[in-house]
Amino acid sequence: MPIRMQPTKPPPPDWPRISSSLFYDDAGTAIDWLCAAFGFDVRLRIEGEGGRIEHSELDYGDGMIMVGSTHRGADEAMPLRRTSPKSVDGANTQALCIVVDDVDAHCEHARAQGAIIAMEPETHDYGEAYWSDRTYRAVDPEGHHWFFMQRLTYRGKPLE
Repeated sequence: MPIRMQPTKPPPPDWPRISSSLFYDDAGTAIDWLCAAFGFDVRLRIEGEGGRIEHSELDYGDGMIMVGSTHRGADEAMPLRRTSPKSVDGANTQALCIVVDDVDAHCEHARAQGAIIAMEPETHDYGEAYWSDRTYRAVDPEGHHWFFMQRLTYRGKPLE
């Protein structure tokens, strides 16, 4: 009998099914900026020597990301090579998409906090069988790309 790979049990309390980790050369400053610009809340922040961020958890609604310093883990048996996009000429291996209530207001707030707006808010209609959304893309101070989306319709019906 094959093992079921899709989850059947709920995740632990207050923990999302999926979360992502991002790495920054100056993770402490990045955490403060992500909270001010994008509206994250700090759930957990563990600092090590010299203010290095050993681990953090930032909440946004029912989602969560982890932010850590790039220069950790050299003593691990199989180290995870952590890097910031600014250290590799802006290359990214991931981009995060976050659903917000008012994408235009969110964009203006992020811009006022210094986010680079790589794509202004645009409405995308994928047809009545799918959805429409309004999305913008921002770049944080170390080069991570963030998509913020407001779903407008789903299967031809407006969302409130």
